[in-house]
Amino acid sequence: MSDYILVIDAGTTSTRAMLFARDGGCHAATAADITQHYPRPGHVEHDADEIWQRSLGVARAMVERAGGPDRIAAIGIANQRETIVFWDRDTGEPLAPAIVWQDRRTAAMCRTWREAGEEPGVQARTGLLLDPYFSGTKIAWALEHWPQLRAAGERLAIGTVESWLVWKLTHGEHITDATNASRTLLMALGSGSWDDGLIDLFGVPRAALPRIVDNAGQLAETSLLGGLIAICGMAGDQQAATIGQACLTPGQSKATFGTGAFVLANCGHTPPTSRHRLLATVGWQLGGRRTYALEGSVFVAGSLIQWLRDSLQIIASADETEALARSVPDNGGVYLVPALAGIGAPWWEPAARAAITGLSFATGRAHLVRAALEAMAHQSHDLKTAFAADGADWATLRIDGGMVANDWMAQDLADMLGLPVERPGFTETTALGAAMLAGVGCGWFATLVEAAAMRGRVETFTPALDEDVRQARLDGWRIAMRQVIEPRR
Repeated sequence: MSDYILVIDAGTTSTRAMLFARDGGCHAATAADITQHYPRPGHVEHDADEIWQRSLGVARAMVERAGGPDRIAAIGIANQRETIVFWDRDTGEPLAPAIVWQDRRTAAMCRTWREAGEEPGVQARTGLLLDPYFSGTKIAWALEHWPQLRAAGERLAIGTVESWLVWKLTHGEHITDATNASRTLLMALGSGSWDDGLIDLFGVPRAALPRIVDNAGQLAETSLLGGLIAICGMAGDQQAATIGQACLTPGQSKATFGTGAFVLANCGHTPPTSRHRLLATVGWQLGGRRTYALEGSVFVAGSLIQWLRDSLQIIASADETEALARSVPDNGGVYLVPALAGIGAPWWEPAARAAITGLSFATGRAHLVRAALEAMAHQSHDLKTAFAADGADWATLRIDGGMVANDWMAQDLADMLGLPVERPGFTETTALGAAMLAGVGCGWFATLVEAAAMRGRVETFTPALDEDVRQARLDGWRIAMRQVIEPRR
């Protein structure tokens, strides 16, 4: 009897595998870290073989925990988006490092394309902007700078992380799902197909690209886990979290606070248009029909806390941050603008650099930690303003990701946004969304609405901060942001 959905959640700093029951309960989970490589400032790379080996290892551990492959109804995959992998079709081995979504090496190329007037056309076709964040610019750079890719000729395969994992699991099935394809700068948002003009702009060999498929269905099969198991669900991590948060009706919005922070608002079946530098993207595609979302992307969230721990060494673990934030009455005038990898929506300034302002002899490490946590709400407020200007304001925000286990931060979000914030009891909604998709794909559920019963209970945080205090903080944040943004413009 098939009791579980096996989810592989291939994230930026770790890859995890989880077993989900039909009621949404997580039966078991395990994880393995992914090494971050920083060969030079602005460059962020992964070893694609490490991603594969770690993903295979945790998946096998969960199949064993389930009692064997016969207990697995289907596999769902969620992945870090925009990270791009290059491999050899004949050997199945990587040809170069994977370029990670945080990487900024293509900033100069993007500037050149923008100055040539390419961005309006790109945005109209893809819903995206010309920024190093997206896969197409990374592919263009790699083909120019890594001769082994050009030398591979017809052997070259290119894909995002879920595409790489499926290739390895199936010994050669080259597919990508519609959500990941929509993040490459190569897919036309309206048609859901690769766009010849965009492929020419970035110089990408079409034959190296995968076939675009739905997010749920009988997508592929693997025999590497002890028996034949169908892969029935795939989605980029933020779209998977949107599904896991049951944002299935136009207007519903979620924010995931992981390595970065990403807000998506369901916009229904018509591609949205942003005039305030938000992104239009595919939310999911089922039966060839796409549901779209408007997205605001913040590049640095949980990675800021990791930086405080690993580089500055002012905390020993992320768990300390809540108590430190509560130990001081306010931020002491300190603001931290976390542009450690440039800054995303709604500013899109890849050359921006992080700043800590308002320091004095009275500043202690608790003020720095509190300022880092407050930056999550401040950046979210900037996004809320842009969403509202685009006619997609939030009534309630559903939050998830590793950071939101922090009650202080969840309440701060409600206070600064001035709206109710919902946190599910199970906050790993990226994996849950992949499980929901796989559940639809294997026939456990007829629709995503039916699968939404897996979400379970939620907790609500309501605004409680004095309006004068709230406004003073926002004013201080605006001043700090100007110091970071204006010198670059």
